Amino acid sequence: MELNSIKPAEGAKHAKRRVGRGIGSGLGKTAGRGHKGQKSRAGGYHKVGFEGGQMPLQRRLPKRGFKSQSLRFNAEVTLADLAKLGLPEVDLLALKQAGLVGQLAKTVKVIKTGEITTPVKLSGIGATAGAKAAIEAAGGSLA
Repeated sequence: MELNSIKPAEGAKHAKRRVGRGIGSGLGKTAGRGHKGQKSRAGGYHKVGFEGGQMPLQRRLPKRGFKSQSLRFNAEVTLADLAKLGLPEVDLLALKQAGLVGQLAKTVKVIKTGEITTPVKLSGIGATAGAKAAIEAAGGSLA
């Protein structure tokens, strides 16, 4: 292969459509724009979603819902997860390294799902009332 013999792949290039060049071209007279109207004129355009003055779909439908952007930074861990982890002291970094919470997590809360029997000391992690009672019953603590 020589640099001077490189060609684009077959079918990759095609001639630009030449419009408005007479009847024989097949695209003469109105040049594929139809007859009259805003879209047939030079510079004629309308906004995306414009429906000719009719109330557009996105305005006919009701506004609904809200998704908080701060939810990305919140995470929850179950008692069962803590028991499986088997560490005497648990903090945010330990949970991230174990893959129990996402890397973006800033606030973590323990919820009462499952059981825990080994004592665990939590630092910098919140807990629901039920989870706190279960952790303290197992001999653990929250800091």
